[in-house]
This record gives sequence, structure tokens and C-alpha cells, in this order.
Amino acid sequence: MAIIVDKVQKRKDIALSCKELFIKNGINNLTISEVAKTAKVGKGTIYEYFKNKEEIVFEIVNILLQEHNIEKKLRIDSKENTKEKIIEFFGVFYREEDVELKELYKEFISINLANPQQEMIEFQSKCSDTYFKWFEEIIQFGIDKGELVGASKKLSRGLFVMGEGLFIASCVTTVIEDLKKELDTFYDTLFELIEVKK
Repeated sequence: MAIIVDKVQKRKDIALSCKELFIKNGINNLTISEVAKTAKVGKGTIYEYFKNKEEIVFEIVNILLQEHNIEKKLRIDSKENTKEKIIEFFGVFYREEDVELKELYKEFISINLANPQQEMIEFQSKCSDTYFKWFEEIIQFGIDKGELVGASKKLSRGLFVMGEGLFIASCVTTVIEDLKKELDTFYDTLFELIEVKK
């Protein structure tokens, strides 16, 4: 009797078995042979599930983001005020427990910038749109609660992009030495401008 393989689960299993390898070495220093050895499958099996190494990173990021978003929502929902919610929203960029996701996200961004592929662009666009809407809901929460001025919503996209931009700048320049400190200064200044004065 033939063994029935759950191809979706097998794809996830292969990708996740290589997570540490990608984090440790980066995508440019890996071969498909190393990936196959780490996943304990043949090289042909890797190509049966993935076109290339980039697709494996894409799959890992996709899986980790889904898991991360569940935890992130719980943490954000537990915060009482808008400033704490926004700080929690951007916490992924400096929190120690999210180091794996940050490293893989950097790999994913570098792949997208160096060799943009339609599937990855669509995935990144969908993620960005989802996160932006989530961030906009936090801003709207603050407006509805009377914590933020109404015009704050018009700043949502710029603030969202600024948070991610600070993270990327901290990865590729020496201008930002302490990302958490930089973001804290950003939040404090931001809230001086958009918080309703009591």
C-alpha cells in the first residue's frame, strides 16, 4: 500500500528544519545540498517542494509570521493605552525573543530587493497591508478612546513606514546604534504631538 504524503505539511517540515541553518549562515552561504542534508531528504526532494533557496526562506518567514501574529495580537490587546499598544506593535524589531524572525525577515527583504519575484512581492504587499490596517486600528482605538487627536489617522501610513524604516536603517547603517532607544525617542516625541492634552 502506498504511503500518502501530506505535501503541504512536508513543505513546512522541510522549511522549518532549515530555519537554524538559514539564521546562522544566511542564504548566500548555503547550498541546496546543505539544505537537503539538514532536512534529511534528498536533493531531488528539495526541488520537488521548492524552486530555490529563496522559496524556502519565503516559506519559513510565512510560517513564523503566522505564529508570531497570534502572540503579537495577545500582547497588544493586553495593553491599556495607545502608546503601549504602538510600542508593542513595533517591539518585534528589538525584542530578544523575536531574534529569529528578525534575522529571517532581513534575509527575506534582501532577497526581495536583490531579486524581486512576483510571488514574494505579492506576499510582502499582503503582509504590509495587513500590518498597516492593524496599526491603523490601534491609532483609531486611541482616537476613539480620546487619547489621540483625530488628525493622527492621517499620519498612520507615515508612522507605520517610519517604524519599519528605523529597523531597516539599524540593519544596514551605523547611524542607529540602539534601535530600542531610537524607537523610544520616536514614540515619546510622536505622542507629544498627537496625544490629546489633558
